[in-house]
Amino acid sequence: MPVQAPQWTEFLLCPICTQTFEESHRKPISLGCGHTVCKMCLNKLHRKACPFDQTTISTDIEQLPVNTALLQLVSGQVPKPSPVTLLTAAEDVKHYEESRTCVEDLALYLKPLSNTRGAGLNGAAQSVLSRPMQRKLVTLVHCQLVEEEGRIRAMRAARSLGERTVTELILQHQNPQQLSSNLWAAVRARGCQFLGPAMQEEALKLVLLALEDGSALSRKVLVLFVVQRLEPRFPQASKTSIGHVVQLLYRASCFKVTKRDEDSSLMQLKEEFRTYEALRREHDSQIVQIAMEGGLRIAPDQWSSLLYGDQSHKSHMQSIIDKLQTPASFAQSVQELTIALQRTGDPANLNRLRPHLELLADIDPSPDAPAPTWEQLAKGLEAVRTVVHGLVDFIQNHSKKGGDQQQPPQHSKYKTYMCRDMKQKGGCPRGASCTFAHSQEELEK
Repeated sequence: MPVQAPQWTEFLLCPICTQTFEESHRKPISLGCGHTVCKMCLNKLHRKACPFDQTTISTDIEQLPVNTALLQLVSGQVPKPSPVTLLTAAEDVKHYEESRTCVEDLALYLKPLSNTRGAGLNGAAQSVLSRPMQRKLVTLVHCQLVEEEGRIRAMRAARSLGERTVTELILQHQNPQQLSSNLWAAVRARGCQFLGPAMQEEALKLVLLALEDGSALSRKVLVLFVVQRLEPRFPQASKTSIGHVVQLLYRASCFKVTKRDEDSSLMQLKEEFRTYEALRREHDSQIVQIAMEGGLRIAPDQWSSLLYGDQSHKSHMQSIIDKLQTPASFAQSVQELTIALQRTGDPANLNRLRPHLELLADIDPSPDAPAPTWEQLAKGLEAVRTVVHGLVDFIQNHSKKGGDQQQPPQHSKYKTYMCRDMKQKGGCPRGASCTFAHSQEELEK
């Protein structure tokens, strides 16, 4: 019976006995599948298989080396590694040692998180690295390098860390104040429009109301229906603006279009988009795609703020971003970073990271990729250590923002009308996330 996998932040605990790893009895042993268990619990297993995913443990447990990268976070120093008996060639041993040292060095960035483990997830905020970087780093630290499967996982984890590093560096070079205006300019350039979180949500729900039963309407009739229903709450709703919202859904291929002779085409909502969640996800994906095509990199928390006016849609936006990533996205991001550095003159000499980033971008991320040679592994992990060190150095010494990403000013673009609820009832149920002004000061801002 598989055991539930632990939270990623609990990386210093054995997930079976929930005791902290230590050097005498509870040494952390990582398995080829990427899970780490203390030696005491491994020896008690009834069958030689990972308790989390049932992967067979084919190597003798006594021969699997201790995870020194994790152990150093508990003991405060790197314990002396025992000789690796599974490797015979001197060259392989040399590359293994180099690889292990790279992982140990990188694991030190998890130190602030491990010190405050008892304080819950908030401890992560004290690290220089962002949460996505820490999470990817934890994945790398759990790889068992002497196992072939572990080496394949380590290369994928190194590539993933490198790709995230480029994204973070691009984010550091963007002006958050200009971000929203650049985004909406890119959306408008494609004949589409975003009307602000509240109004856009209402418009999408009205499109759904008109078409969820499988009806087929012409664009003109659909737009007119939405405008008439929107006007009482949003007097600024116009046929042009709603036409642009419909165009956004059209670009996202949400409609089945039937052409008619000498008459306008009929639009029918595809069956898979006849719920608000599905339609909204496709709508959000289209806006993210437009941003990516325009060379804009926007963090999930910024997306949540821009599209929803809150911070509770971060994971939803992250999953959309992940889904739009392709193997070619990494190399494209390296190009975008190079352009951003040319604009700023690159005072921190980040261009020195480019060959390392290109090496990482060339790693095959597919699950059935062939196992790397020991030399490829050592080079890959050395490259990821270099680029992560480069990111940390930039954040600490050159970034105007420090480790914190500034939030774009919320809805500054939309607060040009007074809120009707506030005017008529003296209060607004949407509170701070309302896209309309609640006072004269807000209007003037």
